[in-house]
Amino acid sequence: MEKTLILLKPDCFENKVAGQVISRFEEKNYSIVDARMIQLNDDLLREHYAHVAHLPFFPEIAGFMSSRPVLAMILEGENIIQGVRDLLGPTDSTTAPKGTIRGDLGTDRMRNVVHASDSPENAQVEIERFFSEQLISA
Repeated sequence: MEKTLILLKPDCFENKVAGQVISRFEEKNYSIVDARMIQLNDDLLREHYAHVAHLPFFPEIAGFMSSRPVLAMILEGENIIQGVRDLLGPTDSTTAPKGTIRGDLGTDRMRNVVHASDSPENAQVEIERFFSEQLISA
């Protein structure tokens, strides 16, 4: 069994589609093994988006991702990392096919409803990042 990190982004809640997204995961027989609402702060965002934190569009990402709490979830299932990525579709919602979460519910490259880990290694790092004891006690 594999685990992955999922973040239901601010647009997911603004558009009231969180239940639809979770239902799609459950329809694939993926299990939610942990979940929590988190208000993302600058330090956590810089760490999570370290690969783009130096780029000019990072402040827009940080502003969007900190605009309201996100739902962080750990999902578990067979080949879940690739399965979830297939279910989500491409990062850019405008190119995501209908029938995928992003194609049906997203609006653009940033407002794409859900973040999901892209590899087993990143899943482990991201799960530790969003489910650390430090965050729990904050």
